Amino acid sequence: MIKTKLTEMLGIKHPIIQAGMGPYNTTKLCAAVSNAGGLGIISSIGMGVVALGFKPLFGFENLSPREQMLSSIQTIKKLTENSQGIFGINVPVAVEFQPVAGELINAALEARETDSEVAKRLKVIITSAGNPEPYLESIKESGAFHFHVVPSPYHARKVERMGTDLVIASGHEGGGHVAFDPVHTMVLLPEVVRSVKLPVVGAGGFCDGTTLAAALALGAVGIQMGTRFIATQESEFLPSYKNFVRDIKDTRDTVVTKGLFGNLRYLKNPAVLKMQELARSGAPEEEQFRFEIKSMEAIETGDVENSAMPGGEVAGRINEIPTVKELIERIVKEAEEIIRVKLPKLVV
Repeated sequence: MIKTKLTEMLGIKHPIIQAGMGPYNTTKLCAAVSNAGGLGIISSIGMGVVALGFKPLFGFENLSPREQMLSSIQTIKKLTENSQGIFGINVPVAVEFQPVAGELINAALEARETDSEVAKRLKVIITSAGNPEPYLESIKESGAFHFHVVPSPYHARKVERMGTDLVIASGHEGGGHVAFDPVHTMVLLPEVVRSVKLPVVGAGGFCDGTTLAAALALGAVGIQMGTRFIATQESEFLPSYKNFVRDIKDTRDTVVTKGLFGNLRYLKNPAVLKMQELARSGAPEEEQFRFEIKSMEAIETGDVENSAMPGGEVAGRINEIPTVKELIERIVKEAEEIIRVKLPKLVV
C-alpha cells in the first residue's frame, strides 16, 4: 500500500483521483473508482448544458443542474454503500460557466448539509478552469476539502493564498481543457511542488505504475487520471469511444484546438482536424462553436470519425479496457515494485 498526504487527508486507500471529464456522465465511473479505493469524481459540465440552452447530452436527464447533481450524488451514495467509498465533484468555474457553477456547488453542499452519510463521504469539491475565490468561503464553511486545478506555479501560489486545501497541477499533455501555455507535466509538477506548501497532485500523462512512481518522485502526493479511466469497463463512455482510445498507437495522435472555455485536446480524427482548420482560418466563433457541439453530439451515434472526443496524449499508451478495480490495483502494485525493488538497486 502507498500512503501519502492525499490518502491520509481523505481516508482513501490509493492516491489516485479520477478526473472530471465533462460533458460526459461519470456517475457509474465515479462509484467504481470510489469502490476500488480511489477518489471518484462526479463530472458536472454536462449537467449545465440545459441551463446554457442545449439539449441533455451523454446520459444526462432533462433536469435542472441542481436536480441532476443531487440525483447523481444519491446514486453514488447507493452504489458505494458497501465500500463506504469517498467521492467528490468537479465544477469548472470559467466565466462562461459561472451562471451554473454556483448552482452545482451549492447543490453538493446542500446534499452534505442535509444527509449525514453524504457529508461523511462526499469530501471534495474540485474547481477548475477559472477563479475559485467566489466559492471558497461556502466550501470551507461546509467542512469539505477544496482542491483546485492549476496550469502554472503562479496560479498555484495564488490559490494557496486564497486558502484552498490542495492543488492539482495539470500538464499540457492532458485531455480536454488545457492551458494556453504548453507547459508539460515533467516541468510543471516539480515546480508547483517547490512553489507552494500545499499538497500537490499531478495530472496529465498518468496511466500506470511507472507514472505514479514518477509523480511521487517529483514530490506529488498522488495522481489524477482522465483518459485512462475512459477505457475501463465501468465508465459510461460509449464502446466506440473506449475502443478508439484503446486502438490509438501513437502519442502524437491528439490535437489541441480552440473550444468551449478555451483550448481543448482531442483525439485526432477528421472532425477535430476540421475544428482546427476553422479556428486557424478565423471562422466566426458562432460557426466554430456550432461545429464543435455537432461533432461532440455525433459520438452518441457511434460515428468516431466525425466525433470530437476529448483525450490526452497518454491514449497512445493505452491498449486494453480493464475493470476499474483491476486497473487501480495494477497501477499501485507496479508503483510499489518500482519504489521498493527497482529504484533502491540504483543506489550504491
